[in-house]
Amino acid sequence: MVVLRAIFALEMTEEERAIFTQLTGRETAPEQQVEEAWLICGRRAGKTRMAALIAVFLSCFKSYDQHLAPGERITVMVLACDRRQARTIFRYALGMLEQVPMLQGMIQRQDAESIGLSNRVDLEITTNNFRSVRGFTIGAAILDEVAYWRSDFSANPDEEVLNAIRPALATVPNGLIVGIGSPYRRSGVLHDAWKRHYGNEQSSTLVVQASSQQLNPTIPDSVIARAVEADPIAAQAEWFATFRNDIGSFLDLDLIDHAVEMGRRERPPLNANQYHAFTDPSGGRADSFTLAIGHAEGERVILDVCRGVKPPFDPSTVVKEFADLLKQYRCHSVVGDRYAGEWVVEVFSKCGIQYQHSERNKSELYLESLPLFSTGVVDLLDYPLLRNELASLERRTARSGRDSVDHAPGAHDDFANAACGCLVGIASQSRMGGWMIDIGGV
Repeated sequence: MVVLRAIFALEMTEEERAIFTQLTGRETAPEQQVEEAWLICGRRAGKTRMAALIAVFLSCFKSYDQHLAPGERITVMVLACDRRQARTIFRYALGMLEQVPMLQGMIQRQDAESIGLSNRVDLEITTNNFRSVRGFTIGAAILDEVAYWRSDFSANPDEEVLNAIRPALATVPNGLIVGIGSPYRRSGVLHDAWKRHYGNEQSSTLVVQASSQQLNPTIPDSVIARAVEADPIAAQAEWFATFRNDIGSFLDLDLIDHAVEMGRRERPPLNANQYHAFTDPSGGRADSFTLAIGHAEGERVILDVCRGVKPPFDPSTVVKEFADLLKQYRCHSVVGDRYAGEWVVEVFSKCGIQYQHSERNKSELYLESLPLFSTGVVDLLDYPLLRNELASLERRTARSGRDSVDHAPGAHDDFANAACGCLVGIASQSRMGGWMIDIGGV
């Protein structure tokens, strides 16, 4: 209730003002509704229910008529990290509307993602996509679990969506953006808001940082104690709402973009080149089956092909397709991980391709590709999926001090794995211009 009072500039008691200071680092509560509110909360703190409550309040109890042209409707938009989360918020919002007869009477239309109300407001609840928010007149936007947004179409989906939403709010006075989520790594719009506005008395943006038990004291101490014992760093983020300092971006986006030849989607096979291939197999249900082919040219490591098939698919059919492609580049062998034991070896063998197990695991391949990007000897293809997966890779430092690299939770790295495996394989075999890249040791 203190958080809601702060967002909408409602009166507080002295006890509530003390709680406000504890959660925001500010002594003075806002005197008018804030422009943006960012709620950084631990797990099981009630974030999803709060997102639905704010959305229903802004949809039903705020008038937008004076800002609308004849026939125009306004949208209160809730954007979730995935479809499952969006459905959960939708059920909360619909339940709140249906429980109150006055609000239930406002419902004129309902489908899987939106509720049309009699006051010319549409409550839209969907997944994050910077394209889907354009073209709307938006009265408010609630961004749920924004630190965990992932997209195949953007390396920075949270920033892209926010950049698209702010202009859509420009024509609506007192438009509101509310970002809610558990903290993750020290990047993205949630961390940026915390860094710039937490404890800032003069800011029109309010940042709340609260542990799980501060907002939901019913969580047993024993649950949190077990989490701290199992993984203290992760528990600090999950239950105490602090950003992790053991996770960072692996490849800078500038390094990736510098390596991309714009407009080049693929390079044809040439007789003068000796090609190397790497594949990331998949069973056809969850991950893409990907293949990368490349070659060395002087001091450069060049990616010629990066293809993938998204699920669902028949793995045997994909192997046959990839085998035909490999033969076009005179590759009679391909390197890959130990996926599915000997099955993948046998199915490639039937197509005339020798499958060799990689001596390095995925994380080692990523770490050993870093010197190639850092020294600027990589030539990539203009393939957005590959670019976004490379930019989304995360570098984690374990308590032992050892680094590892992997995709973020809920993300994919099938194209990145194939490409980096190919680049490292080329560099490991080639002397370029009289010098050898010392993979892992440069």
